[in-house]
Amino acid sequence: MGIGIPNVHKAWAWYRKNLTMDVPVFEEAATAELMLPYTGGKPHDRHAILAMNMQGGGGFEIWQYTSRTPVACSFEPKLGDIGINICKIKSPNVSRAFANFDKTYLVSKQVETTPNGLKHFFVKDPYHNYFQIIESAEWFQDRGDTTGGVYGAILGVSDIEKSIAFYSTILGYDKVEWQGEGKYEDFLSLKSGKSNFKRAILSHSKPRKGGFSPLLGQTQLELVQNMDEKGQKIYEGRYWGDLGFIHLCFDVIGMKALQEECEAAGHPFTVDSANSFDMGEAAGHFSYIEDPDGTLIEFVETHKIAILKKIGWYLDLRKRDALKPLPRWMLKSMGLNRNKG
Repeated sequence: MGIGIPNVHKAWAWYRKNLTMDVPVFEEAATAELMLPYTGGKPHDRHAILAMNMQGGGGFEIWQYTSRTPVACSFEPKLGDIGINICKIKSPNVSRAFANFDKTYLVSKQVETTPNGLKHFFVKDPYHNYFQIIESAEWFQDRGDTTGGVYGAILGVSDIEKSIAFYSTILGYDKVEWQGEGKYEDFLSLKSGKSNFKRAILSHSKPRKGGFSPLLGQTQLELVQNMDEKGQKIYEGRYWGDLGFIHLCFDVIGMKALQEECEAAGHPFTVDSANSFDMGEAAGHFSYIEDPDGTLIEFVETHKIAILKKIGWYLDLRKRDALKPLPRWMLKSMGLNRNKG
């Protein structure tokens, strides 16, 4: 999950303390030269940190403009507005996570239950980004933490059936865990949560593949369409990288084949690094597409990654079978880079 924030190091300190996103994959200050379609046609300087939780789940790309002041949304986004509304964070024990969470940042007054039976609650960070702490039974390892990494997202959409088709076809979210329309008690703590919604919870029918699949695990996307009022575009008139959830990122294999598939589906790459893009401690090939509402989806084919920075151990993934998972001991070694501060 890409998160645009005003101060990268203060934000990471909060995410380490409250969501145990404490293992840095890379940290780099550089110029974003390839995102011109979304940065006003000009390159801009930025500072970024990619952080993981080694219990399992996806990471945060914590992102700060340094050549300009990042711009906040001109209105307070509400559930069903167009874009990434909420980041899902997996938890092995939702009740204990709720009891232990800093009350300053709790949005929910109690643990709720999704329509498909999962316990969850909502929190927000100091920058007004909302997170859903939701139960999961799938873990890479047990470190005793009450939260893991990114489990997916809640997305505001304008046409839920069109979005279901998009995420099923291109991203493989082909299993509808639950779908319905109405008012939902577990949304009541959110702005516009009393509205009528079309709602669909999607997951994968097939196991994930690739080097990092044991760590990243299964994910889910939840689509919400507000039936009482038209959703506003959260990033209308703003740049990629401005404050808020800026993109959903997916680890992929075979970028060229994926490009052809996206073009055939009517969603061509809008940004393409074309070959290996060096980010200092990591490198890869990245690209972007837009979902039917213009929400940005990033694809990253990883070429190089730090396993243990202290001894200079970097892994070149181009020299191995891309579909084969990395050994668990190797992935666990990344946890030795943990920042506990």
